[in-house]
Amino acid sequence: MTHDRPVPAFGLVIVGDEILSGKRADKHMPKVIELLAARGLSLSWVRYVGDDRPRLQAVLRDAFASGDIVFSCGGIGATPDDHTRQCAAAALGVELELHPEAKALIEERMRDVAREQGQPWEPERADNVHRLNMGVFPRGATIIPNPYNKIPGFSCTGSGQGAVHFVPGFPVMAWPMIEWVLEQHYAQWFARQQRREQSVIVFGAIEAALTPLMEQIEAAHPEVKVFSLPSVDHPEWGRHVELGVKGQTAAAAAAYADLLAGLHAVGAKLGPELVRD
Repeated sequence: MTHDRPVPAFGLVIVGDEILSGKRADKHMPKVIELLAARGLSLSWVRYVGDDRPRLQAVLRDAFASGDIVFSCGGIGATPDDHTRQCAAAALGVELELHPEAKALIEERMRDVAREQGQPWEPERADNVHRLNMGVFPRGATIIPNPYNKIPGFSCTGSGQGAVHFVPGFPVMAWPMIEWVLEQHYAQWFARQQRREQSVIVFGAIEAALTPLMEQIEAAHPEVKVFSLPSVDHPEWGRHVELGVKGQTAAAAAAYADLLAGLHAVGAKLGPELVRD
């Protein structure tokens, strides 16, 4: 990867019936947003999918084809409801195989547990043999170290500069593993472009009336995104629209100046201005 290549888009896949059923609330999306933002990066998309092989395989096939950098959280264990490893291999059209480095790490973990429990390590015992399934990855995968219990995750290359990085569903494991991936593989894009989000509260506005101005700003400044967030019952500002732009700092500043000029030209009643760097 070279510095003259554009900053990639980052995506997130959250796997698990427990998220879709409401048994557990997803904590990964806000944390990944935080981890990326701390490095001057941003999350472009998120997909949620249950423990359903055809659906998960389709989601992962799309992720690999996207060319994006994607983190997938959950479903990489070795119980019957864990399908992510198998679906990743199917999406790539490759076989599953026991990764030698993952095997060594899993065996090291099993030895540690046996020692802590004062028991002999029996590598041929059925449950220990079964645990090696957690190191069965799509052919060609590379490992992601797990600082919590040594059971690794894995990464597979997608299209172009893209890749999908698979980590457990447990935040205590997943989050430091995601940080490791970012620091090891994508540091060249950290804070390459200082970004800004700048907006203003437009009192009593409706989005339809503001759409022509939004289209005008996006046409004049294609490197920025224009956004609107309507509210009908804000306790302080009442009915309003937060109208703004986001992008590289200099480009966002120029677009925002034009946005304000357009609002003044139509006599919009403006309130507080908000800046998020």
